[in-house]
Amino acid sequence: MTLLLKPRIHDLAGGLQVRRLLPAAAQRSVGPFVFFDHFGPVELPAEVDSDVGPHPHIGLATVTYLFEGRMLHRDSLGTVQEIAPGAVNWMTAGRGIVHSERTPDDQRGRARRLHGLQLWVGLPADQEQCAPAFQHVEAAAIPETEPQPGLRVRVLVGAAFGQVSPVRTATPTLYLDLALDAGARVELPPLAEQLALYLPAGEARLDGTTLPAQQLIVLDAGRAALLEADAPLRCVLIGGAALPKPPAMWWNFVASERALIEAAAERWQADAFDPIPGEHDRIAMPPWRR
Repeated sequence: MTLLLKPRIHDLAGGLQVRRLLPAAAQRSVGPFVFFDHFGPVELPAEVDSDVGPHPHIGLATVTYLFEGRMLHRDSLGTVQEIAPGAVNWMTAGRGIVHSERTPDDQRGRARRLHGLQLWVGLPADQEQCAPAFQHVEAAAIPETEPQPGLRVRVLVGAAFGQVSPVRTATPTLYLDLALDAGARVELPPLAEQLALYLPAGEARLDGTTLPAQQLIVLDAGRAALLEADAPLRCVLIGGAALPKPPAMWWNFVASERALIEAAAERWQADAFDPIPGEHDRIAMPPWRR
């Protein structure tokens, strides 16, 4: 392994904290992934409001994947979609979209568990001003395979081990959900130019070195690695082709040029983004730093 990235803790909403692994000073991105948040597992009390209200994005795709719990996605395209464990929720912001992430109505006023990942994928410069779009792939439609004894793989995004995800991407992108049996010894081939492994919980060994949970392990480029688990383990593998250059990022905006971010900030301040049908609140933007 080349690098271990430790998380930074951020408060999201209603006492819900996230561990942010990307971007990091030592590694701005892994393949097209420019942002990596891990939230939970957490038991939220009945009285806690964990809603994230309407907020804008440009120049990226958000990828939400849950291990436990449910969330309700709404956006300015008119999409209303509940996200359940195992499904892939992919929203392309392009030139601009607004969305919210709320507790489903039947979960309100009840204690509930929540655990999942939200990643951002940077769009290539020639597509960052595309029309916004939304995809949702139910858990049952995600291809699964057992390429090696003791290893089960769900191909969330991209292609691996003879399986191809139905999720459409702008550039070659890889996102796998791996499950290892106790005692498994499996080889991770170099499936992409850049790869990183993340253990939400538990412990494993990579080429004989113990891996800590909740740190992003950036793998050596072009080389297979041996992953071993003494106990049942679930982890994710992300990657793809390296970005030509690190994108500019500020608040919820990603772009090849800072001028696009400044223009988006002015649009949000002027309430000029398309609204989410039926939603009237909005998250305030932090002070713009020129």
